[in-house]
Amino acid sequence: MVPLPNVSHYLLGHSILGDMSNSVNYADLFGFKSIPAAVIFAICYVPLCCWFIPKVIMRRTYVVFTVTLFCFMRVSAFILRVILIASESVGENESVFITDEVLFSIGFFGLLFGAYGLVLDRLSLLTTSKAQSYPLSFLIQNRKLFHLVLTAGMIMGIIGITNSTSSTPSSSGSTLRKASVIVFVVLTILQAYQTFILVMLERSENPEALTLYLGHSIGARHGAMIFVCISVLLLVREVYMLATIGSSITQNKEYTWYPLVALPELVCVTLYALPGIIPPPPGSEIYNLPR
Repeated sequence: MVPLPNVSHYLLGHSILGDMSNSVNYADLFGFKSIPAAVIFAICYVPLCCWFIPKVIMRRTYVVFTVTLFCFMRVSAFILRVILIASESVGENESVFITDEVLFSIGFFGLLFGAYGLVLDRLSLLTTSKAQSYPLSFLIQNRKLFHLVLTAGMIMGIIGITNSTSSTPSSSGSTLRKASVIVFVVLTILQAYQTFILVMLERSENPEALTLYLGHSIGARHGAMIFVCISVLLLVREVYMLATIGSSITQNKEYTWYPLVALPELVCVTLYALPGIIPPPPGSEIYNLPR
């Protein structure tokens, strides 16, 4: 089987031949075909948006805010995808396509930061916590450092996607896009490791200590295992992104993109909505939104 060419090479060839914006349909080029699938996912995120809005108002934490923002970004991105597929003129609009790709790329920031922050909040509720005794725990549990690296990965992704899919693609754009994927993969692995620490510590925790803060909800009783499921889903997404890092066209093939990227994201956010998964805000106000 002949491998698909890198999209930047494809676009560069067309830009040399003529006015690409009038001849290339980006939705077709990147394999956007299914309107029903995009509509279904957009509809699925609407009730999640409605669910998390009151959480933002009541909790006012950056973690809840980023998860809520992620839901709104996914609604917007899937609506844009529907329009790109349905309209020939919009499908040939480079700016609309890049906007859609950027929304899908930076949205993962909220999903990963949400998982990271919620696990840290959960660890803070453990009365017998010895998380610092695990290797790399000091670095992993540094919220500012994690946030900084995550932001750097997001910025590289935005610049990379913009430069590598424009009418005048550059090699630096493809390099930055790949670097962004690698950063997200590393942070996702670290988040999975932190979840492993949570599971190990909760096994020695008095169950009554968690119910004191979270009640008898499913999150209080099975929170650690739910975060394991979330970590596995995030890893599935990132492994796929890493495996297809060499070709944006391959990466966006719907028969693999929906089950390995879109579906894990949706399941993760649904798990975030379970009672008891989002704990009360920590005593420190550093990571709380202004009131």
